[in-house]
Amino acid sequence: MPVQWAGLSPGILLTVERESGVRLCAQLEGQLRDAIRSGRLQAGERLPSSRELARLLGVSRGLVQDCYAQLQAEGYLVTRVGSATRVAPCAQVPEAPAPAPPGTGPRPVADFRHGVPDLTSFPVADWLWATREAARCMPTADLDYGDPRGSPALHEIVAGYLRRVRGAAADPARTVVCSGYAQGLSLALSALARRGAEAVAYEDPGGPGTARAAAEAAGLRAVPVPVDEAGVDVRALDATGARAVIVTPAHQWPTGVVLTPERRHALIDWAARRDAYVIEDDYDAEFRYDGEPVGALQGLACDRVISIGTVSKSLAPALRLGWLLCPPPLTGPLTDLKRIADRGSPTLDQLALARLIESGRYDRQLRRMRATYAARRTALVQALDRHAPAVRLSGLAAGFHAVAHLPAGADEASVVAQARTRGVGLYGMSAFRASGAAHPPQLVLGFGTVTEHRIAEGIAAVADLLRPPGV
Repeated sequence: MPVQWAGLSPGILLTVERESGVRLCAQLEGQLRDAIRSGRLQAGERLPSSRELARLLGVSRGLVQDCYAQLQAEGYLVTRVGSATRVAPCAQVPEAPAPAPPGTGPRPVADFRHGVPDLTSFPVADWLWATREAARCMPTADLDYGDPRGSPALHEIVAGYLRRVRGAAADPARTVVCSGYAQGLSLALSALARRGAEAVAYEDPGGPGTARAAAEAAGLRAVPVPVDEAGVDVRALDATGARAVIVTPAHQWPTGVVLTPERRHALIDWAARRDAYVIEDDYDAEFRYDGEPVGALQGLACDRVISIGTVSKSLAPALRLGWLLCPPPLTGPLTDLKRIADRGSPTLDQLALARLIESGRYDRQLRRMRATYAARRTALVQALDRHAPAVRLSGLAAGFHAVAHLPAGADEASVVAQARTRGVGLYGMSAFRASGAAHPPQLVLGFGTVTEHRIAEGIAAVADLLRPPGV
């Protein structure tokens, strides 16, 4: 799509070499031809006026007019009376056509993608309101680089929110705003590496790709630790010799189990005894449906837990806004690392989020989405009860994904592949196991981006794949 310039003459990068021995007009013609053929100047794009281009290049206007006339005669440019000179619609060399896809494929029915909220429900009006309010009230000084830890206003409001909703021991002075979970984890691991850590443990199943990549970037070894029905196995963790561990205690990713009180205390005791730190990924605890709310682990041991929270699940990943609640010894190092990384996250977005939370609109959005996801969860349970009653679901107490336990003897990879041919996106648990093992056969079914109607259609379309072999 060509750039549309309003009023002012567009800029263009062209040069002339007076000592080259090549006529200036020929140089200009050649550069413009190359720019058009290569697509740097696209069909319909406007060129500077002959007067302006002559001024920019320090040549006569007549030379530029001669150049434009020659390229117009060759079909590269078009000129109309009272209008600017533009690149001709048919001037570019067409690219080789992309190879045709092997087939149109099945009609998309449902994609049970996990880890992404319902993006169609993003509160656009509320975010625009919060951004306008933030910009209207923002002091001029806030347009400077500021504190790399982030906006003091957001520190106060997020800390108050986390104390109220998550039971966290949140201190505004020990809060560092980050660009989402990925940066938060990277900062935390880098700070621990500087303190002498050599290995970081992560839950298995969990997110092996993310953990390994972040650990490698920080110069650490990544060690998997098994998860059972009570959460991460602290005895197995102790045997690794690691001095850091990444956990999802409120709603383990992806199994959905909750770290029991006994394991919580054992994990904190391990951290104190080993002079180690726990990195808590508090990723979707706002969406809880069954039982009592589960508080943040950081509230029990703020000196040993780095808690990372974001709005990626509650609002949208594209906002790239999160925060770290830092233990006292790590606040300074994490601030220094954030300063080196990017000198701080965008201030206007931080202030907009602060206004959204402070106004109560953030809580209202969470209530709305909690009801939406609860209805989709019910639709998933009902669809499986109707079409594949042999499949057991777990991990449904919170969040917007569940684990489907396939019947014994099922081939996880085959189920996933065959579902694709029917337009249904299914995802196996093997991708979240450090070993990549497909046994026991399980699926991670996300319902954040799929409607109740699509859930019913999708499960019906693959019902025979989810039944016990031979049935």
